[in-house]
Amino acid sequence: MKRTLIATAFAGLALPTATLADCGRVSVAEMNWASGQIITRITEFLMMQGYGCEVTVVPSATTTAITSLAENNEPDVVPELWVNSAPAYFRLEAEGQLVKAADVFAEGGSENWWVPDYLVEAHPELATIEGILANPELVGGRFHNCPDGWGCRIANDNLIIAHDFEGAGMEVFNHGSGDTLPASMAAAYENKEPWFGYYWGPTAVLGRYSMVAVDMGPHIPEIHECNQTQDCATPGISSYPAAPVLTVVTADFAERKPEIFDLVSNISFGTQELSNLLAWQADNSASAEEAAVHFLTTSQDTWRGWINDAAAERLSAIFQ
Repeated sequence: MKRTLIATAFAGLALPTATLADCGRVSVAEMNWASGQIITRITEFLMMQGYGCEVTVVPSATTTAITSLAENNEPDVVPELWVNSAPAYFRLEAEGQLVKAADVFAEGGSENWWVPDYLVEAHPELATIEGILANPELVGGRFHNCPDGWGCRIANDNLIIAHDFEGAGMEVFNHGSGDTLPASMAAAYENKEPWFGYYWGPTAVLGRYSMVAVDMGPHIPEIHECNQTQDCATPGISSYPAAPVLTVVTADFAERKPEIFDLVSNISFGTQELSNLLAWQADNSASAEEAAVHFLTTSQDTWRGWINDAAAERLSAIFQ
């Protein structure tokens, strides 16, 4: 019954026992990967049913979102922005156009190139990028790259040049979507086949399979900064840094909607908490909305700490 009520609420129908204050219209970005979609759906639900907002969900991605913010000052809220892959964020923040609301990944995110543990056990040299490029056949001779629109695609493309993948005989496979990249890792691991490519965490696939982060050498900030730009004149070798993953809002939204700014400032997930949720979604072939419902029904102690007293009272009609 509780899940039915929440599904009704997700459809945009406030329950009759909930008297909602009108917070007005709010646009929220929805990134084109699993964790971003789930976080957006949880945010949407709490805004809509707890605060009376009319929410518009805007399909987006890292580069799409930051471009839209720079040029159009929208959407109002962007959950799960990987700012290491969106350097324009720091300029927009310094200029007062954007405001950090929260570290939506409380412990930050990780970006790496990975190989399965069984490959490294059989061939320890594959724990380093030098060992991989000296033995490309041991990883299947292929690098699994990010889809278009992901910020990592730009950095990877420059790193591929810097490491001379072509000269090493390493083919680059550019995945067409955020679904096929982890699927290729899962299929390889389950069949104990070679695999080498990029991925990020926390994610279900890295929680489910034991992968080894390839030693890409030290992180050199100025090199990584250049690698993140499409017109980098001198791509260089640098590992990815630890990644701050934020919810950001436009400055005028923070001023206009202080209650909603407070809400999104509180929404934050631990790495294991989010990985468990992503694994549940994958194991149950669930949609982002279904995963959000699962979180809302099983993690009330977490999200009740995010909302104010008035929203808690309104949501009591659903969660009793």
